[in-house]
Formats: sequence, C-alpha cells, structure tokens
Amino acid sequence: MREVSATEFQTRAGLYIEQSGKEPVLITKHRRPARVLLDIEEYERLKARDTRQAYATQDLPDEWTAALEAADYGEADPKLETLIK
Repeated sequence: MREVSATEFQTRAGLYIEQSGKEPVLITKHRRPARVLLDIEEYERLKARDTRQAYATQDLPDEWTAALEAADYGEADPKLETLIK
C-alpha cells in the first residue's frame, strides 16, 4: 500500500488519485494513518460485503426484543447497582 502525508497528498492529489486505481493509498497526518483512498470498484465491493445494520430500540425486530427480555443476565454486581440509585 502506498503511504503519503496529507501535505504531499494535497500537493499531488491527481497523482495519488490515479495510483489509488492500482492500490490503496494511505494518507497520514502527523505520521499516523488518517484516511485510505480506494478505487471506487474496491470500495463498492467492500461495501457490498458489509451487512451490518443499526436499529433504534423501538425498531428492533420482535424476536430480538423477546430474546432480550427472556435472557438471563445473572446476578447484578452490587457495585454497579449503587451507580443507578
């Protein structure tokens, strides 16, 4: 993977956009990874594999709500109980 500083990326963005078609380009800030520039086809391939979904509590499927209500969470830790009183 090609690695480039954010400053260098700003100076030669066109070059790194072209290179990202061949391999991902890691953009660093203060020598730490900050962003990765990917070819759009690779991004779409990765995105298609991501099947995670977030739910608001009120939108949980009924079977999940029932499973959570029926779950045995064991004994409550007395130290934690004092935090909610």
